[in-house]
Amino acid sequence: MLEKLCPDCQANSILELNLEELKKVGIRGVIFDLDNTLVEWKKDILDPEVVVLIERFKAEGFKICILSNALEHRVEAVARALDVPYVSRAAKPRKLPFRKALELLATLPEETAVVGDQLFTDILGGNRMELYTIWTPPLSTTEFLSTKAVRKLERLVIKRFRKKGILK
Repeated sequence: MLEKLCPDCQANSILELNLEELKKVGIRGVIFDLDNTLVEWKKDILDPEVVVLIERFKAEGFKICILSNALEHRVEAVARALDVPYVSRAAKPRKLPFRKALELLATLPEETAVVGDQLFTDILGGNRMELYTIWTPPLSTTEFLSTKAVRKLERLVIKRFRKKGILK
């Protein structure tokens, strides 16, 4: 079970994502989580650096999609600002929302990455679909109470991965 929680790689921030490295591993599409990955939890104001990053991705030929468990009005606002498709109320880590995102991107699982801050939703869901998974730390500590509870378990898993040298 733990291998399904293990990301293929990690970044300290989405701003550190290396587009050339993603191309080298055959990635053409990128699915981004919304809360605490693209924006802070419950916010819909994008950091200008994030906007520039997404524009760079698109200019380099990557297809981008947002996949979030958040309500549609928030996800739509950010997606509209970035001019990308989205899937809201996703209920990650279920497979169906990831399939919908793949359809929107028109990419295959082996050429698609998912970027997110939660091992038990973003990474687990991406790994279940055999996507290339990229874990980033959350942008903020402000979250749903249930997410905070899961974070405690997540910290134990991360500690174990670090002990084994899997994560930095």
